[in-house]
Amino acid sequence: MRIITFDIETANVFSDVGSSDPTALDISLVGIHDSETNAYDAFLVQDFGRLWTILEHADMLVGYNSDHFDIPLLNKYYPGDLSHIRSLDLLKEIHRVLGRRVKLDSVAEATLGVNKSGNGLQALEWWRKGEIDKVREYCLKDVEITRNIFDYALKHQAIKIKELGGVRDVRLDTRGWLKETSQPLTKTLGF
Repeated sequence: MRIITFDIETANVFSDVGSSDPTALDISLVGIHDSETNAYDAFLVQDFGRLWTILEHADMLVGYNSDHFDIPLLNKYYPGDLSHIRSLDLLKEIHRVLGRRVKLDSVAEATLGVNKSGNGLQALEWWRKGEIDKVREYCLKDVEITRNIFDYALKHQAIKIKELGGVRDVRLDTRGWLKETSQPLTKTLGF
């Protein structure tokens, strides 16, 4: 099964565009981990033709808040519909159990003993200053954290979150995560 773990950085924020709709934003960079090659890669908008080829051959997309944010925003650029690729949104899985949203950093610190290397507003500042390498490094670190949380959850059927008073185990039903259910995706033309 080819799993693409991914994350998106934006070139603006909701207050810039006067909307809370993720599709109103612009992408600065997309970072991925490809389980087939065990490699990380980053794509600027001008590189999306190469990204589409990878995504179109994926069996599943894995992200954090990806069903609500990343996939709709990326779909704005894609000539087809990426929602036809099976996805697993780790935040959605956690929310299903807890009934609330939890920051990626809280899960990473409690589950993996690591912290994010920054935040989205810092990445936006770097982008605006033309420091693309910093944005790339930050995004790929988030992809690595997301992939490691996914792997941990599969192995332990749980993740951990940091809360006031300590660390809490959150049981997740991962039994269906790796079932083969993909459908063929119509490929883009000209890429």
